[in-house]
Amino acid sequence: MPVIETARALRGTRVVLRPLAPGDLRRLVKWYSDPRVIHFLGRSSAITLAEQERWFRDYERKADDQVFAIEVDGKHVGNLGLHRVDRAHRKADLGIVIGETSFWSRGYGTEAIRLALRYAFDALGLNKVTLDVLEYNVRGIRAYEKCGFVREGVARQDVHKNGRFYDVVRMGVLAAEFRALDGPG
Repeated sequence: MPVIETARALRGTRVVLRPLAPGDLRRLVKWYSDPRVIHFLGRSSAITLAEQERWFRDYERKADDQVFAIEVDGKHVGNLGLHRVDRAHRKADLGIVIGETSFWSRGYGTEAIRLALRYAFDALGLNKVTLDVLEYNVRGIRAYEKCGFVREGVARQDVHKNGRFYDVVRMGVLAAEFRALDGPG
């Protein structure tokens, strides 16, 4: 399925990726204060609005990051970012969060990832997209594998959360692998 790009918005079947806006930040604070959400992130504590606003100001100055709001039926349910976009080596890191827990396990994250990968490989001309995921995020790992990501390595006991250490799994997908899985555009 081709990516339809309008005013920097990427439209899929059920999901729209649009640029993150300052008006979205309060929702991010809500999500990043929810223990169910931050359980799957590298952080262990809630975030304040001031911290989120500072992060957004820094993000707006970066040329190598693109962060999208994930919308379903006009509702902002999560974020997806292409980070450290390296045009010389044609690669980037992907990060995603579905912050609205009622939208978990419904395929929206998988669709958003596929949409972002089509954009990364076709519009940006990248060759590789990687990500890091906590070892116990089974739902996330399954979604990444559906999109063609393979395990490339493990950073052992890399994150300390709730009194113990967890491994971080490094995953990656190449443009040719994704195109073979995704079919002709």
